[in-house]
Amino acid sequence: MLAVLVPPAAAQVAATADYLAKMDTDGDGRVSLAEYQAWMSYAFDGMDRDGDGVLAPWEQPGGRGRTITRAEHLARLADRFHRQDADGDGILDARELAAPPR
Repeated sequence: MLAVLVPPAAAQVAATADYLAKMDTDGDGRVSLAEYQAWMSYAFDGMDRDGDGVLAPWEQPGGRGRTITRAEHLARLADRFHRQDADGDGILDARELAAPPR
């Protein structure tokens, strides 16, 4: 499993092309599920203070909430990715990244 910690400042982008460039770690002009999950996991990774792959209530904003495993988090991201993949080809291009959430 690829785990990438992206500092919050680096996660801030202003345009779709910036999202594509930052998410597209292999430089092929497309975003795979693995690249999407790695990019979108920076907040989870930052909150997982003890590094156990589980967000306990005390690690979450406000110090409460239900426990969330990394597997649950990745599954939610995969669902979001597949809904955004309008043409169903298994990758997100700039057009799909720019589209409103589906």
